Amino acid sequence: MRGSDERCGSLFSYVDLEKCVPEGHPLRAIREITNAALSELSVDFEAIYVPLGRPSIPPEKLLRASLLQAFYSIRSERQLMERLEFNLLFRWFVGLGIDDPVWDHSVFSKNRDRLLEGEIAAKFLAAVLVQPKVKQLLSSDHFSVDGTLVEAWASMKSLKPRDGSGGNEPPAGGGRNEEVDFRGEKRSNQTHVSTSDPDAMLYRKGSGMEAKLCFIGHALMENRHGLFVDTRLTRVSGRAERLAALDMIEPRADRPEAITLGGDKGFDAADFVMELREVNVTPHIARNTSRGSAIDGRTTRHPGYAISLRIRKRIEEGFGWMKTIAGLRKTKYRGLEKVGWSFTLAAAAYNLIRLPKLIGAA
Repeated sequence: MRGSDERCGSLFSYVDLEKCVPEGHPLRAIREITNAALSELSVDFEAIYVPLGRPSIPPEKLLRASLLQAFYSIRSERQLMERLEFNLLFRWFVGLGIDDPVWDHSVFSKNRDRLLEGEIAAKFLAAVLVQPKVKQLLSSDHFSVDGTLVEAWASMKSLKPRDGSGGNEPPAGGGRNEEVDFRGEKRSNQTHVSTSDPDAMLYRKGSGMEAKLCFIGHALMENRHGLFVDTRLTRVSGRAERLAALDMIEPRADRPEAITLGGDKGFDAADFVMELREVNVTPHIARNTSRGSAIDGRTTRHPGYAISLRIRKRIEEGFGWMKTIAGLRKTKYRGLEKVGWSFTLAAAAYNLIRLPKLIGAA
């Protein structure tokens, strides 16, 4: 029998969002871990909000919505609000009812910026890792560290001389995207600064490659399951990776037994290796034989050294996910603080994507 195509509007409609999401949906396990971590941050949320005034967007819903933005590669807050308007799965994950209004995208952005004050992203990452079913998956002895470039939200045309001189002025009548001739002009971080994002600096990965305005994101990974346990975001410099690595590994080296730290050839420097040994960390770093390695036979003779060199490459999988899925190939934010917040939250989102399967296998 053919069904009728007539539209019949109902005066009342009762929709239970809990029943709209399948029992085996991946977001169910992720939401459970997320809610447990957010409950641990209740005191931190209270500290950054005043007791009086109009109620703002709950910080728990802000963080859940920001996680969805990373999970589903949503490029802007405006698009995120549009998805929340009609997507029942998104409403269920964030905690919005079927009849609850969706926030304005500018209001959402301003309220989310408040979470920068309490370093909520870093605390959320830590709250996920301290849960008992997650903590048992982590290694406390073996770690790996690496850094990746995060391209800034700034054009090369925004570079202007620090002394205020005009430099090569663009021709008149070029519109919004004016043409600028950089030929013959020498640029460096000492002489030029970006007017769009002063925290971003010029950097290139190797000789013969183009220089870009960017930051360096650093991550510390435990070697058992390849989960991120700490992050940093710094301005670019030749020693930024080694300084960030020491900052992240020192709190975990406060124990009688030595721990290991894997890294690529860029970390093979005599002063860095010496500082690691002073804090009771064994440097399982790839040897840079072209310039003389600081890693000698007392480290390479152990079979664990070869294992660390093989496992340390897993950190690139996390960086790849954060850049292709979470949108960090070119950041949408400006300023060291905001970009660092989004980098840490993307690392937490990467952990949440992997944890349901890891917990189930364990």
